[in-house]
Amino acid sequence: MAQNPIKQPSRDTLTTINADGSRYAIHTADVRGRFQRWRRLTGWLLIGLFVALPWIQINGHPAVFFNFPQQRFHLFGVTLAFQDTWLLFFVVTGLAFGIFFVTALFGRVWCGWACPQTVYLDQVFRRLERWIEGDAPARRRLDAAPWTAQKVFKRGIKHTLFLLCSAVIAHIFLSYAVSLPRLWEMMHTSPIEHWTAFIFVFGVTAVFYANFTWFREQLCIVICPYGRFQGALIDDHSLNVAYDAQRGDPPGKPRDPTAGDCIDCHRCVQVCPTGIDIRQGLQLECIGCTACIDACDSIMDKLGKPRGLIRYASQEELEGRKTRFVRTRTVIYSVLLVVGTIVASLSLRSIQPAEVATVRMLGMPFFVTDTHVRNQFSVRIINKSMETMHFQVTATTESPLPLEVRGVDGLLTVEPLKEILATLVVQVPREAFQGNFPFTLHAVNASPEVVHTRRLEFLGPDPRLLHAR
Repeated sequence: MAQNPIKQPSRDTLTTINADGSRYAIHTADVRGRFQRWRRLTGWLLIGLFVALPWIQINGHPAVFFNFPQQRFHLFGVTLAFQDTWLLFFVVTGLAFGIFFVTALFGRVWCGWACPQTVYLDQVFRRLERWIEGDAPARRRLDAAPWTAQKVFKRGIKHTLFLLCSAVIAHIFLSYAVSLPRLWEMMHTSPIEHWTAFIFVFGVTAVFYANFTWFREQLCIVICPYGRFQGALIDDHSLNVAYDAQRGDPPGKPRDPTAGDCIDCHRCVQVCPTGIDIRQGLQLECIGCTACIDACDSIMDKLGKPRGLIRYASQEELEGRKTRFVRTRTVIYSVLLVVGTIVASLSLRSIQPAEVATVRMLGMPFFVTDTHVRNQFSVRIINKSMETMHFQVTATTESPLPLEVRGVDGLLTVEPLKEILATLVVQVPREAFQGNFPFTLHAVNASPEVVHTRRLEFLGPDPRLLHAR
């Protein structure tokens, strides 16, 4: 069977879609260079961080641990109860403004350097594919070849390793929710005993396998909205991977005095993971991976010409003007980033090691006995720390009434990462009650110090009816 030719990109259509609507498989050529070395190092550092976070212990918990059964979320030493998760809004907002700021300066550097899709696809799955099936021409020949024993063997090895890598990533994801010791225990018992975790791993493995085996660059082009946001986040002063048309056009032979520096070798197209031609300008499909920069620089080195025909550059620079890094949008994004960081920091610093909530119990607002008028409250105490807490609950009022607290004998003890719900009775002598009055409820724990105060109102019947004889 004849080998499929390399498809020529067009700005009007997606390279990954053929004219008949079928999928065109992109086989990127390998490229080496300074940017790829830094991308490889960055990618492996990020993968190492992803694997290491469940192992790193901070304050007795993994650095990142989403404990859903106990509704506790541990983030780098900060423990959030379920009631504290609203604070994550400020964290997510700060990260979003950070990405906006970086995009305004350097374009889609996140996509090309730090996005998990790009990191795992380029640094793990495509490297395994090249190791097993060979370079890009060899992989295209293998696609077009009939199903011989050699093709079955290579494809079998590749898909087995792809499936294994997908399963490993899925198990690491699960460890963020169950912890590594619990994950190890699950792996040594029957899947029936932990069927929800088993289904999660099975489903995530299937999604990762399908994505990194077949869907690949379509995730960046079709699903991910970030490429579409790019048009609103950047301007003519933003740095992007760009082709210098003034220097390179018109393409021609190396010794043609009328031609530019571009020799139309299509090396930039062969290494592009989304199949575009960067010479056609900035496009939605470009993820800023810099592969075309290293590919073009290697060609320029062989021709004895200066590097930088494809480089990080702004539209202003390409047109001979100076790039301005300080401009309206970068100032706005930086201010929002600083404000978001400050608010997130203050919000996280305000988190207490325990949460105390007091509400009036449903039903009758008060009870009258032969000797007392009573109000009933529900006290919920959540211990978010690793230490046992003992709370002393008292009530005070500015009135001279003898206020009494019942229902909590001595101290309320709350075990680490546990919560209790107690019924609290506040009462005053019947003959002393002269009408509704405010009072303050205190719940105090000495170590670590937690002081909860709640302003409440003591309710009772009409004193005239209460004291009528």
